[in-house]
Amino acid sequence: MNVTISGSLAYDRIMNFSEKFSDHILPDRIHDLNVCFQVNGVTENYGGTAGNIAYAMKLMGKSPALSATIGSDNHKYFEWFDTNNIDKKGVRIISEELTAGAYITTDMTNNQITGFNPGAMKYSSELDFSNLNPENDILLISPGNLDDMINYPQKCKETGVAYIFDPGQSLPVLQAEDLIKVITGCKILIVNDYEFNLIQDKTGLGKDELMDRAETTIITYGGAGSKIFFKNETVEIPTYTARQVVDPTGAGDAYRGGLISGLINDKDLVSCGRLGSACASFAVECNGTQVYTFTRQELEARMGEEVT
Repeated sequence: MNVTISGSLAYDRIMNFSEKFSDHILPDRIHDLNVCFQVNGVTENYGGTAGNIAYAMKLMGKSPALSATIGSDNHKYFEWFDTNNIDKKGVRIISEELTAGAYITTDMTNNQITGFNPGAMKYSSELDFSNLNPENDILLISPGNLDDMINYPQKCKETGVAYIFDPGQSLPVLQAEDLIKVITGCKILIVNDYEFNLIQDKTGLGKDELMDRAETTIITYGGAGSKIFFKNETVEIPTYTARQVVDPTGAGDAYRGGLISGLINDKDLVSCGRLGSACASFAVECNGTQVYTFTRQELEARMGEEVT
């Protein structure tokens, strides 16, 4: 099986402010805000759903195809892809835009102010569906360009290509009618528990009615593991113990990378879920989304079983 990942590529620029935001914001002047926070440097990380999932899959020994956009400042990200042997042929360069970027400032009490520039993500990745084989290809549709998230599921239905739908942080801007259409007929709907509840709230569908629209639904619950909801059975997937929990950011993408790597090897979904859970346990040990690493031996040791 071949996997194509549709989603975003982004630079995450993280800054720390050593004081409290509240000490520099006057409550009675909140309507006339003009403040400057001097930060203690900037850390730049490679991010975006497509990049994060592809990185996790590479650690799992897989080589997914990408369908994403990137801006004129692509050289660093492309060098990172080359270093990690990640295929970048499906990445469309938007020369008149910068790569999508999140600018996150955290104060001493962990309050955050974030600015996000979608940049190149405003453009379609223009995936050529004629290159996908319905017998041997699957498309993961993750948060990225909104039109792609709405249109690619329809293209999959027209061409017979199976797809996994992962709406993630794009849920607030997806309309109810579009959500119902894209979830209906997908091979797997994968969300966390908050996102599943948000879909119910936006669409007005009950739990069972919503789950009936996808072949299988996977819901993750952070440190409490995940559940795979088949049509007639629910299976709980445990978590694996990390050496330390430093930052949960990116754990969901790591889970997806492990899960899909199992699918490529024709494993059953329960085994795939365990691979996803193990992969995520390494991601939480580091700050940033593409900075963790592990070997096959380390993965097997954590899972307590051989990984094939």
